[in-house]
Amino acid sequence: MNMGLGLFQEQTLKLVMTPELRQAITILQYSAVDLISYLQEQATENPVIDLEAPREVASAKAEKPAPEIDWKEIVGNRATGEYTASKNESTYNPLDHVQQGADTLYEHLERQLGYVKGFTPLQRKIALYLIGNLDEKGYLEVTLEEASEKLEADLLEIEDVLSVLQHFDPVGVAARSLEECLLLQLEHLALDDEKIVQVVRFHLQDLADNRYQRIADKVGCTPQDVQAMADLVRTLNPRPGAAYSRSETRYVIPDVAVEKVGNEYVVLVNDIATPRLKINSFYEKMLNQQKSQEEAKQFIHEKLNAAMWLAKSLEQRRLTLMRVTQAIVEMQQDFFDKGIHYLKPMTQKEIAERVNLHESTISRATSNKYVQTPRGIFELKYFFTSALSTSSGSATSSESVKRRIKSLIEQEDRKSPLSDQKLGEMLQTEGIEISRRTVAKYREEMLIPSSAKRKRF
Repeated sequence: MNMGLGLFQEQTLKLVMTPELRQAITILQYSAVDLISYLQEQATENPVIDLEAPREVASAKAEKPAPEIDWKEIVGNRATGEYTASKNESTYNPLDHVQQGADTLYEHLERQLGYVKGFTPLQRKIALYLIGNLDEKGYLEVTLEEASEKLEADLLEIEDVLSVLQHFDPVGVAARSLEECLLLQLEHLALDDEKIVQVVRFHLQDLADNRYQRIADKVGCTPQDVQAMADLVRTLNPRPGAAYSRSETRYVIPDVAVEKVGNEYVVLVNDIATPRLKINSFYEKMLNQQKSQEEAKQFIHEKLNAAMWLAKSLEQRRLTLMRVTQAIVEMQQDFFDKGIHYLKPMTQKEIAERVNLHESTISRATSNKYVQTPRGIFELKYFFTSALSTSSGSATSSESVKRRIKSLIEQEDRKSPLSDQKLGEMLQTEGIEISRRTVAKYREEMLIPSSAKRKRF
């Protein structure tokens, strides 16, 4: 065997992921909100790009499509091709209704502390320390003994300050346990009679599991009374501080809109809130000047090419979204006409074959995207549902079966709720072949409790 070294020529074909292709794939996956952030990042990194605020009223005149695509023109005006905005286009901007930042729980309680009269400087120091040790749910994270040792204060004085804080808004704040939080709210409502206090303090887990008979035997009342207590407890807020949490709020801006015009449905890509790309005039002039240094021209030329690729990727995203949504609307025509019960089983592979794209492209195009329809706002992936066979040999979607299960549960006799087995039998009489385990799975996905927990006395 010859083990020597040598040079050989070999011709192969392989797919290379260029930076431009990666950028196009990334942009396709972005939702409308994420796309805005991405464009702002690109404008920060690329001095050639300027972002122009979205126009409230787009140009009324539609230009005729050019025989060849001029990407520089697209940078100035992203809406090209067959889609042009009209003068009657809505000026609604969903970002106008984004909530401004509110006070934190600490700021809210500190403001109320300023209205308390008669506190000594030490008591105010204790109050601020306790407020600063509340978690995001509004519960006290330190023990009173730890606070006493840290502040070198008397334990009874700390208990007195805590008692004052526990009567601040929101009701139930500064509690040391769930039971104490609920009892503070019952006290505020003047509903803290002896039996409900006993139930909350000692039988809260049984109450959550709907073991009404066991609680009734221990407390000395009827199951109906325990159920009334359970209904009251469920109206209380177990996390009083959550309303002041500074967790990030994600707003849904529909990426696509479907509107009914006559007997047809028209698909429009929603780019009203997206800033428009523009070439910075200063760098454009510098590129055309003869006196400019060659290195500067080369730098501007590279950044300009990057801006062109970005514009091209945005246009490809818009066209892909429109084609995919149009295919979904065509396949789910009955859903848009008649409602959820007519939602058909559909896979990404079927849409990919319909629009002549790869299945992975459909997955990226529908990921984290929402569509506004005459029947509400839906995630695009909502329309991709698994199939359940029927006695007639056809198929029905899992979403329509879930809606039917929910409808049957809403109409049931609460004193004798329907079990999963009974629900399965009722669906089978309607021609839907479904097992008890599948019914239980769909019920749990809809966060509906079991029949034992739905029972009313």
